[in-house]
Amino acid sequence: MKFRSLLNLTVLSAALVVSAASYASAKADIVDTAVAAGSFNTLVTAVKAADLVDTLKGAGPFTVFAPNDAAFAKVPAADLQALLKDKAALGKVLTYHVVAGKVMASDVVKLTSAKTVQGQELTIAVKDGVVYVDGAKVISTDIETSNGVIHVIDSVVLPK
Repeated sequence: MKFRSLLNLTVLSAALVVSAASYASAKADIVDTAVAAGSFNTLVTAVKAADLVDTLKGAGPFTVFAPNDAAFAKVPAADLQALLKDKAALGKVLTYHVVAGKVMASDVVKLTSAKTVQGQELTIAVKDGVVYVDGAKVISTDIETSNGVIHVIDSVVLPK
């Protein structure tokens, strides 16, 4: 009988831990979700350098087409370092990756463009069932956050 009670207590404890972890991740904002993912280190560094943390932790909702670290690795190191030092230019590039509102993948595929927070339009195309945003391939979709959604792209896109 003690073994069964201990087993039930252990199962209940494990369920509470999983439940708490799920609740925490479901309530994480865009910035905290990107940090927790571990594959957006350069993006998070750039967001901090551009003083956009508070904005992306704000109420939103926002849709972020987020380049992962592999996407940033495609940018020549000297160009990336120069961009990180130019707060105005960096802000324009980063806000070009953000669309106001929560646009899920099922909605993105119906669009041909989307106006960014930066002011210009991203071109959206679907080719052979794959979505591209300004030529960057969308490699993961619908990462929901407390203040929007993240879609992962394989390249950094630049405003015109």
